[in-house]
Amino acid sequence: MEMILAARRPFSLATVVNSHGWVQLSPFTGPDAENGFDYVLELTSGRVVSFHVGEDEVGVRVSLAAPLTGTERAEVAQAVTWMLGLDMDFSDFYTAVCHEPKLAQVEEQAQGRLLRAATLFENVVKSILTTNTTWGGTKRMAQELTNTFGAPLPDDPQRRAFPTPARLATADVEILRKTVRLGYRAPYVLELAQRIAGGELDLEEWKTAVLPTDELRKRLLSLKGVGPYAAASLLMLMGHYDAVPVDSWAFKLVSYEWYDQQPVGRAEVEKAFADWGQWKGLAYWFWDWAYHHSLLDGSVPPEKP
Repeated sequence: MEMILAARRPFSLATVVNSHGWVQLSPFTGPDAENGFDYVLELTSGRVVSFHVGEDEVGVRVSLAAPLTGTERAEVAQAVTWMLGLDMDFSDFYTAVCHEPKLAQVEEQAQGRLLRAATLFENVVKSILTTNTTWGGTKRMAQELTNTFGAPLPDDPQRRAFPTPARLATADVEILRKTVRLGYRAPYVLELAQRIAGGELDLEEWKTAVLPTDELRKRLLSLKGVGPYAAASLLMLMGHYDAVPVDSWAFKLVSYEWYDQQPVGRAEVEKAFADWGQWKGLAYWFWDWAYHHSLLDGSVPPEKP
């Protein structure tokens, strides 16, 4: 069965999928961005389904292997709409940056949306998995977490959904630490799952809560394992762009762009995008960086994996 979901224009599925690395993390799979992606989701009923998301002239086409009830169709449609930000309007962002040559491409390339996992819980856990490790380490931990605790797809048990808080809440912290190899992140992930499963924390409510960025940042930082960089990245995923996710990569980009490759810190990164106000995060994210061009033309060596 198929569902067609409309997207607010301009929209490019490939642009959203390529917006950052989430599509490389289980339970996302897919051959390439141009052909969309596959995803496995455990519904609130406990049923596990897989679907393929491909581009359609009005937005996206969601293809499912098995028929769904009306309630299940609505849940999948809501999940895909959130994952791709189909209903998001970036016209004010495009107007704000239209005179900046380094952001001249954003409207033409339909940039602005950032790919999200189906639940805020999955996004928070994956953000924790990016800390103090390589990208390869993040990919491995997401895969192991899904394989160990995710509910299997009935017709293809090798494929699993990302584990729900209820499934993770009963996990043994040592299994998370040593078998799944989350290391120091294990108690953070376990506590988060237990707080949600026990009803103490309604994380999904934060997705639609109308809150100032500072209040939402405080809430995110109250979650163990979520530091300033992870909080800023999650704020971006939640549609709050008045903060820049500052890390060592940001230092490199800003140093190469404006400081003749001299060392810079958080203050220099913040100063570089301060004038963009509510759009500073997106301005940073989609900036046409000189460093990227230097990598492409070979004038600087590529980063070691």
